[in-house]
Amino acid sequence: MHKFLRAVGFSKLKDRKELTKLITYSIHNANSRNYATTAEDGMIAEFIKDFADDIGIVICGEFDEEDKFIFEYYYPYLTPSAISTEEDINVERHAAHVSYAGICNETRVGVTLIFYLQNMIPYIKYENENKFPIRGTTLSLSALSTKGQIMMPIAKTEEEKEVARKKTDYRNKLINNARRGDETAIESLTLDDMDLYTSISKKIRKHDVYSLVDTYFMPYGVECDHYSVLGEIIETRKVINKITQEGVYIMRINCNDLQFDLCINEADLLGEPAIGRRFKGNIWMQGKINFPHSK
Repeated sequence: MHKFLRAVGFSKLKDRKELTKLITYSIHNANSRNYATTAEDGMIAEFIKDFADDIGIVICGEFDEEDKFIFEYYYPYLTPSAISTEEDINVERHAAHVSYAGICNETRVGVTLIFYLQNMIPYIKYENENKFPIRGTTLSLSALSTKGQIMMPIAKTEEEKEVARKKTDYRNKLINNARRGDETAIESLTLDDMDLYTSISKKIRKHDVYSLVDTYFMPYGVECDHYSVLGEIIETRKVINKITQEGVYIMRINCNDLQFDLCINEADLLGEPAIGRRFKGNIWMQGKINFPHSK
């Protein structure tokens, strides 16, 4: 049973039998169906079933020679609401299934961003037509979480917020220059990191770490698309799973100036989400590549 199924409102599934019923129901009552041919002349299909606004389950598999659908795997999803980044994206297929991981070198988060690709079928179609590389693509990100908590924000004046924004912009410019081989930028970043380490080492003796660290984004566990995050909530709403009647919070998170949508079961969230507060938790990152319209 998929660990993140509870994030979209299925926390009370007991066994494989109930899961099979859910998958069968989702296939027969899918809101949308997508198809693509493979290099071996097979037919890949995905059935998408919504159980509330922007959340649901995707069932993936293939059609055999007798036009019979063979189920392979499924995953829960949250549809992202807005563009997160315009950086270049690379895509690689997973070894076990016909599914894909995306890689994006997003300087704002400080790590190579890896995500599970949601819109696999359009990508396969472009790949079959030999249209890569494509210019003008953007990336919309979303995340699922099975455990999180709400934290109060750090009190800041408008002047302090403006200073923080300028420092972030300056650091991002240095990172971009360092990626191009600028030795001066590399030295500046190294010195900044040393100064930051010294400053925090002194303050941590008397202050709580979350009063010093406003936001963070870092890898979590052994799976490459899992992260531990702390970010500001800039939008929040609650939806109800139509089948289970479980509540699911959907939030827009600003983490290191990278914005993405996040959903979590009401039962798994400690605290009440509100705009301006912070979300802290572990997430599974998903992404949708926005391809430019063909002319």
